[in-house]
Amino acid sequence: MKRVLKILAALLWYIGGAMLVWKSSSLLLEAEALKLQMIWPYLAVFSGLLIGGLKAKYLFSHICKKNLVRIDNLAVPKPWQFYRAGFFFFLALMIYGGSMLSRMAHGNYTFLLGVAILDLSIATALLGSSYVFWTEKAFSRGYVFEEVT
Repeated sequence: MKRVLKILAALLWYIGGAMLVWKSSSLLLEAEALKLQMIWPYLAVFSGLLIGGLKAKYLFSHICKKNLVRIDNLAVPKPWQFYRAGFFFFLALMIYGGSMLSRMAHGNYTFLLGVAILDLSIATALLGSSYVFWTEKAFSRGYVFEEVT
């Protein structure tokens, strides 16, 4: 069951990253349509990737590893325990907040770029830190992680 929880955790991680790449791309395309041939969307992409890379290295990879250790330490794992309950609450708030920001940004060039940077940075952090699932052999049968401090 622990292997299944790790696979579910990875799936949510990857799906979240992919959805945010799609969302930030649509916001950038809308911004480009508002003001053609401006350099700002390209700078927004660069900024989102840079910020996301830093988040991946210094925050998200640690969170990912910590969750895998938590899963390994579950005495009797249940199917819904691939993340803590608080994570799901926070995820729901993030989805709601992100959708509200996107709605408010429509038609506003600067706001569109800002939300696109935010979404792309989170997408990059999720996808960039997903290497932890592979380097820590999260999908191997019977592998137990060492405690993360």
